[in-house]
Amino acid sequence: MPVPLLDVNAQNHPLESELLEAFTRVLRHGRFIMGPEMETFEKEVADMLGCRHALAVSSGTDALLLGLMALDLQPGDEVLCPAFTFFATAGAVSRLGAVPVFTDVCPVCFNMDVNDARAKITPRTRAVIPVHLFGQSADMDALLALAKDNNLRVLEDGAQAIGATYKGRACGTMGDFGAFSFFPSKNLGGFGDGGMLVTNDDSLAEYARVQRVHGMKPKYYHHHVGGNFRLDTIQCALLSVKLKHYATYTAQRQANAAHYAEALSKLPGVVTADPAHCKCPASQEAWLTANTARLILPVAYPHNTHIWNQFTLLVPGEGRRDALRNHLQAAGIGCEIYYPLTLDQQPCFGHLPESSRTGCGVAHRMAGEVLSLPIYGELTEVQRGEVIAAIASWLKH
Repeated sequence: MPVPLLDVNAQNHPLESELLEAFTRVLRHGRFIMGPEMETFEKEVADMLGCRHALAVSSGTDALLLGLMALDLQPGDEVLCPAFTFFATAGAVSRLGAVPVFTDVCPVCFNMDVNDARAKITPRTRAVIPVHLFGQSADMDALLALAKDNNLRVLEDGAQAIGATYKGRACGTMGDFGAFSFFPSKNLGGFGDGGMLVTNDDSLAEYARVQRVHGMKPKYYHHHVGGNFRLDTIQCALLSVKLKHYATYTAQRQANAAHYAEALSKLPGVVTADPAHCKCPASQEAWLTANTARLILPVAYPHNTHIWNQFTLLVPGEGRRDALRNHLQAAGIGCEIYYPLTLDQQPCFGHLPESSRTGCGVAHRMAGEVLSLPIYGELTEVQRGEVIAAIASWLKH
């Protein structure tokens, strides 16, 4: 039977009556922009994450952009970004005239290589954007120490990681700002674009609130050039409905990941990534090169709560990832490459200084070997079995 990469209706349709009730409430009071449901949703997210302030915004990308604006990023400033992530991380930096400087990543957790980030700091470096990729936290103790030692601001890109934790602390709440996305494919997926910017800093929160509405305070008085980053009331109302079920969604994804890990690890030529290699960048490339596994499974670190926005395999060997993808697609199994190009390889960043785009060898290898499987919470046991059987049949060739 076909297995889609994602089925948003499997999650949304069971909530139809609750969603319609929320929609009707907004329809009747008519406050479609910054209505009462926005404030309610912001408080619910802040309470869930344990932070002081949450600002609902128009998208995850705009959450990053607003955070950088509130941190007063200026043209020519340099910002450390992992090379292996979605475009928005560096795109928001570039839109402000600043310079993204791309760092390599760890082949185990896929997140920023702290030692490489340290080596790329210059007198122009102003900030670092750790990305909690695929739903697992970056090494925040090391990154926060790096930022403190070098007087850098920290904007956590938690677009794929709302609800994930690092040593008991919620992702997005450890730096100056945290940015989240409610794009429909996310673990907390909305009904269009949406995002959230969170912080524990009262002054940063107030400045970001003003910037969210064209830099306006009071009405029609503009002391700053801000933007229109508001999230519609209807989106807040609908997301508030889904937030009440979020713990269940997370538990379902974690159960699916555990099932994949157990079943796939029993297949010949399949190994699980070794967390020990996250802490020793010098051995990363050697480990990848020496590893003769046909598939490498992702791993959740013991100190992290992984929410599994993606379940991402490594398929070592020239052309083997594409061969597995073609095999799964032929069997009707949804899969996707996140991401086929690293940011330093993107044509739009080709004008950047060579020093901003070098030394990302592990990230380049990840781009050629990663493949993500269906992991959404509503996957049935039969569907998971189909995915595992299709991989097993490929491994026999």
